[in-house]
Amino acid sequence: MSRPKPISVAIIEDHRMFREQLGHLIDKAEDMKVCGHADNVRDGFELIKQMQPGIVIIDISLKGSSGLELLKELRQNGMGVPVLVLSMHDEALYAERSLRAGANGYITKHEASEDVMVAIRRVIEGEIYLNPRFMGRMMTNIMTGRERAVEPVARLADRELEVFRLIGRGLTTREIGEQLGLGMTTVDTYRTRIKDKLRLENALRLRVEAIRWVQEHE
Repeated sequence: MSRPKPISVAIIEDHRMFREQLGHLIDKAEDMKVCGHADNVRDGFELIKQMQPGIVIIDISLKGSSGLELLKELRQNGMGVPVLVLSMHDEALYAERSLRAGANGYITKHEASEDVMVAIRRVIEGEIYLNPRFMGRMMTNIMTGRERAVEPVARLADRELEVFRLIGRGLTTREIGEQLGLGMTTVDTYRTRIKDKLRLENALRLRVEAIRWVQEHE
């Protein structure tokens, strides 16, 4: 009896070493095979469109726009491929955003390799995967009526958070606009909204806080 065809996996990840490690981990499984990889939204979308994998693993932090933008683009184009978001960012900031954007699961890079494989298999099987500890904290807050402590940055909308991240990476308004396909006036509007939501008094303070956040989270 012939073996069933391995499930194809596309990896969209901008850190080469981690991408290679994840690829080796997946290829060691008898029922999975990496079919391709990319490090940015444009190439990732084309790869997924061409290869039509059984599952896509997407990092939040990519070259240029974030993995959330790729996820939204997939769903807007009617591509229902299962997506697992695998990121170094804590669930509290990005898990809910990822699910709203159309992800089928979220796990951090801090988890053990076997847990990552469990998450991949759960998503392939059609389940929604979140870290059990994170789910437990969410349920405890719901049952006790406690509101979850929210990091100030969590108040930002997805696009505002993306602009904030790029400010922290040292990009100018023009460069941010080019990466995100936005006009400079629109980027300035996002900067103003971010300053208001984070209660930052000026552009210098915004830049300092953005750099600090990126250093802590990326």
